[in-house]
Amino acid sequence: MVQPQMDTDEHGLNEITFSVNGCAMDVINQVGHGFHEKIYENALALALKKRGLNFSQQKHFDVYFDTEKVGSFVPDFVVENNVIVELKTIDRITNNEKGQVMNYLRVSGLKIGIILNFKYAKLDWARVIL
Repeated sequence: MVQPQMDTDEHGLNEITFSVNGCAMDVINQVGHGFHEKIYENALALALKKRGLNFSQQKHFDVYFDTEKVGSFVPDFVVENNVIVELKTIDRITNNEKGQVMNYLRVSGLKIGIILNFKYAKLDWARVIL
């Protein structure tokens, strides 16, 4: 008897993160490494658009303490209304960056984030799951 398989990726999150990473690889291969984050942000926006991915760039999310708004945060991208993408040009991705994205996920209600580091010739990335 064949057991039905559960769909553990109901929003296609694996496919989205795979596509985002592919776009980031295209960017690092064409632009190179070591520039300011804004250059990579602009290039990644073009790469995401080219792949037909829906995204918001610099979308604001409100942050509350109790019931009072205390500010907002702005991730670099939200792709397909499901995945937060943060770009960096740092020595290495640490728990600080992972914690930042974890907080972004918690406040936004989203479940997965990707950190992309463009500092070196080889793309460095981390996936963060809430």
